[in-house]
Amino acid sequence: MQEEKIKVAVVSDVACPWCYVGKRRLEAAIKDWKGTPVEIEWHPYQLDPTIPDEGLDRVTYLTNKFGDLERVQEMTDRLVEAGEGEGITFNFGDKWLAVNTLPLHQLLQVAGAEGFKDALKERFLKAYFDENLHLNKSEILIQIMGEFGWEAEKTTQVLADENIAYAVKQEIAHYQQRGVTGVPFFIINDKYGISGAQPKSVFLEAFAQVAPIEVISEGDSCDPTTGVC
Repeated sequence: MQEEKIKVAVVSDVACPWCYVGKRRLEAAIKDWKGTPVEIEWHPYQLDPTIPDEGLDRVTYLTNKFGDLERVQEMTDRLVEAGEGEGITFNFGDKWLAVNTLPLHQLLQVAGAEGFKDALKERFLKAYFDENLHLNKSEILIQIMGEFGWEAEKTTQVLADENIAYAVKQEIAHYQQRGVTGVPFFIINDKYGISGAQPKSVFLEAFAQVAPIEVISEGDSCDPTTGVC
């Protein structure tokens, strides 16, 4: 008999710093969890699909989004502190560039079919928020995908594939229709939702609520479906 799993669908965007924090907190909860195995499924979201192909520099992007640079500083300070607690280095320096993340989701979609979406998600987050790599440049994406064994031609083909882009957009629309308006958003067993980068304890509590009862010993019993006793 196959062991039942707890399935966590994570709706997130590479351009979302709290998605990075939430990823680490979820992983920490899974590490501490002693019950039924937990399986993560990553799903796309775009916080700002209007960002142009050339990207937006730090000041332009953050001023457009939040208006007040003082408020931006408070937000980034809070993120840096939260990141340190999870082993993440957030670097919002002058080289940081906000990019349109649709191409990244296209690469993640194919990576999912090949079994390394989680690892690629982590790599993109580190590249975006720590290394300040400009993820709108094809040569950078070719370099990163090369770390996972892809040839440059394959990366270029996936980035140019309109069908993959359409599938990503449809998946984003699906979760928006389900009521996801901000990320990260975690859906546990397609039943319970957790919004935001919650502490590890929140995930552990949710796992405990949905975990099947562990049978440690079986004796004579009656089956209500078959009537066999």
